[in-house]
Amino acid sequence: QVQLVESGGGLVQAGGSLTLSCAASGRTFSIYAMGWFRQAPGKEREVVAANTWSLHSTYYADSVKGRFTISRDNAKNTVYLQMNSLKPEDTAVYYCAANYAGDLFTYDYWGQGTQVTVSS
Repeated sequence: QVQLVESGGGLVQAGGSLTLSCAASGRTFSIYAMGWFRQAPGKEREVVAANTWSLHSTYYADSVKGRFTISRDNAKNTVYLQMNSLKPEDTAVYYCAANYAGDLFTYDYWGQGTQVTVSS
């Protein structure tokens, strides 16, 4: 199995930027896809961005297209989420996830989450 640890959350003003990191350890060589999800208070968890380990497929939610970028450093087994032009509605707990199956939207392994708060 794989272990995931997120970092990089915090408080930022609207229009600002943050970069989240997700360090993977364990059975990383079998990972098929990794994704970033978020959950705001009172709302369901939603996928923000995801890509396959091979980088053949990438997905972005419409709400973040053009503002967020998912990337990866294979040497460090780390996935990043660069978030620019942040809006108050981006406030949520952000989770990193990984799977071994051929799907960008269904995940078995999750990090503990990191809080992102965007002030207006």
